Amino acid sequence: MSQPNQIAMKPSRVLEKMRAGGVALCTKLNLGDSRVAEIAGMSGFDCIWTDMEHVPNDWSAIEKQVLAAKAYNVDIVVRVARGSYSDLVRPLEMDATGIMVPHVMSLADARSIVHNTKFHPLGRRPVDGGNADGAFCNIDFLEYLQQANNQRFNILQIEDPEPLDELEDIIGLPGLDMIFFGPGDFSQGIGAPGQFDHPKVLETRARIAKVAAAKGKFAGTVGGVGNWDELVGLGYNFINVGADVLGLSQYFRQLVSDISKLKLTQPGGIYGGR
Repeated sequence: MSQPNQIAMKPSRVLEKMRAGGVALCTKLNLGDSRVAEIAGMSGFDCIWTDMEHVPNDWSAIEKQVLAAKAYNVDIVVRVARGSYSDLVRPLEMDATGIMVPHVMSLADARSIVHNTKFHPLGRRPVDGGNADGAFCNIDFLEYLQQANNQRFNILQIEDPEPLDELEDIIGLPGLDMIFFGPGDFSQGIGAPGQFDHPKVLETRARIAKVAAAKGKFAGTVGGVGNWDELVGLGYNFINVGADVLGLSQYFRQLVSDISKLKLTQPGGIYGGR
């Protein structure tokens, strides 16, 4: 039973959309500035994905990005560093909507992640309702556990060939919310780095979506405008498109290119011959 003031967790925009049969649109942030998260949030994405696996973001930066996402009613997923159980639960306690765990290598690995990211009866996530996700002890204890299991999600990444022999059992785990195919690392793992049209890459991408649908789970991957329809056709429910560093790089390069053309076409250059 909720407290009299009816405080509850913010519902997940991504889960609501996917549970209704839609496809959630996400974009990736490499930059740790909360203002980047605000810009992405006000642009209309369902979700932003920030990173602690490859990017030197600290916890303070992640917390500010979580707050920025909440301000615009946008979900935020934190890809965690592989470490202790605290690395898994701390973003959730900051009230990130989901966590993404890279390089899940086996059924045992996946089972451990679920165990540490879901509360009873799905797992044994360590409990502390005194943080942002528990509204600082203002959500009833049992309500907190139930809401966290229902409105927050884990994403397990398949980025290597090693877990494929156990793929059906991994995806079928109770408490696993989403499986996510990472083609970049996977292409390297099969000895074909960067060959995203390699038959094994294409086969695995299709297989993951098919197994997820059969097991009643959500499937995610990276994509773009060019293959959006193809990925949706395969059954993907969550697609990441683009990244902040890509957008900035393209914008800056275009500015330099445009100015360089002005220098070439205007008599005396843009500086009036000085």
